[in-house]
Amino acid sequence: MSTAVIQGWCPGALRPMMSGDGLVVRIRPPLGRLTSDQAAGLADLAARHGNGLIDLSLRANLQIRGVSPQNHPALIEGLRALGLVDPSIAAETRRNIVVSPFWTEHCGTRDLARALTARLVASDAPDLPAKFGFAIDSPEAPQALAAVSADIRLRPHSGGWLIHGDGFATGATAPTPAEAADLALALARWFVASGGVRDGRGRMAWLWSDLPAAERSARLPAAFRALAVPGPAGRAEIRTGPVAGGWLVGAEFGQITAAALDALARHGAMRMTPWRMLLVEGARDMPDMAGLITRAGALPQSVSACTGAPGCPQARGDTRGIARRLAAGLPDGFALHVSGCAKGCAHPGPARAVLVATAPGRYDLILNGRAGDDPHRRDLDGGAIMPADLIPGE
Repeated sequence: MSTAVIQGWCPGALRPMMSGDGLVVRIRPPLGRLTSDQAAGLADLAARHGNGLIDLSLRANLQIRGVSPQNHPALIEGLRALGLVDPSIAAETRRNIVVSPFWTEHCGTRDLARALTARLVASDAPDLPAKFGFAIDSPEAPQALAAVSADIRLRPHSGGWLIHGDGFATGATAPTPAEAADLALALARWFVASGGVRDGRGRMAWLWSDLPAAERSARLPAAFRALAVPGPAGRAEIRTGPVAGGWLVGAEFGQITAAALDALARHGAMRMTPWRMLLVEGARDMPDMAGLITRAGALPQSVSACTGAPGCPQARGDTRGIARRLAAGLPDGFALHVSGCAKGCAHPGPARAVLVATAPGRYDLILNGRAGDDPHRRDLDGGAIMPADLIPGE
């Protein structure tokens, strides 16, 4: 059995990644938002230059699938006309920011996102690893992004902002978005200078990961030892349906069709989320729409699956078919992930149960872990796995 290859980078628009169904072209909407015209235009481009399938990623981005190398230049020109392409691969790679979708016009979150974006795409910005990212929360939901993968976090605090590295016990404070962006960039420079990048890779949580959090903080610049980072607060599960700023619309396994995105664009501008949902701004109701989850209680958001075979060349079996079959019999909120290989790209964190394809129709089962962990049971027949098999002792 071959070992899955870890690429160490994510696709972009200017640097796409080849998959089993063609090039994957990732679009990072500026400030995490698409106007109605941009969404409709993107849907048209996905239908004309790709296979009509669009992924919603855990980094709050969109991915057009099935693009041929011959169609890629025309796709880029179309995206450039919509204002959805960066000036260079370097700028595209560094502009890795997840913005909470729950911001309001006067809360400062968008100003902070703009300021940080400007600093990251500047010519003198630090050369950061491709997976290194930033998360900006908003006062309306101050810890909505707490579980989202990020290396530098910017959180509202006492009318200003708290800036800290992922996994660190202390951070710096800033009264304005501009000063917060400056501190975030300074922390990124410190990360690079401290040897955080090795062979082009690196994450904040890996830096001195063998040290206790307090000892890590002691090695930080003085500004980032100013305030203890509050522990995570409990929050309700984010579900499809009405929210303060509009309506959250989900996609089964995070994938929608170009036709579905075009239909959704008629209801308003939309904000990206890291939960494989789109927030339609100002919407007070949403009709049932083909290919979209507009009401809670459809396919549970707690059940996830990667692309699987044949869409991903590294996947060793089907993922979404078995996930869809098992989802109907699982308790509400039960976290199941089905992965085509041991990398667990679509769900890097732990889940209550993880099924990993090892060959067509065969799966290993991991309990309370990640796709790369040691299995609880090996070589299960996918057709015979039942929901009860995922919940031992219940």
